Amino acid sequence: MQNKLKMACVAGVVMTLTGCASTVPMGVIITDVNLPIVATAVNSAGTKVGEASCVSYVGMVAKGDCSIEAAKKNGNITTVTSVDWHYDTILGIINNYKVIVHGK
Repeated sequence: MQNKLKMACVAGVVMTLTGCASTVPMGVIITDVNLPIVATAVNSAGTKVGEASCVSYVGMVAKGDCSIEAAKKNGNITTVTSVDWHYDTILGIINNYKVIVHGK
């Protein structure tokens, strides 16, 4: 019986560690980061900025269009010079994602 309990505890710990990989630097309580996605060979930084966002609630429901195309459309951009993104969350309950496109 004690051996089964130990195995159950080990299995529980292992299962909680499997989802820890992330492309975003994560804070346990609050995360608020800006990260680059891509930059082009175009020489100037561009004068226009377009943003597109989406939101996720407790990782169960997500909505919005945070694509590069949506951000280009929102900023009236035809030539993209760089793309960044912003991510913020509090306790993993409400997660906000924003794509920021710079261009001409």
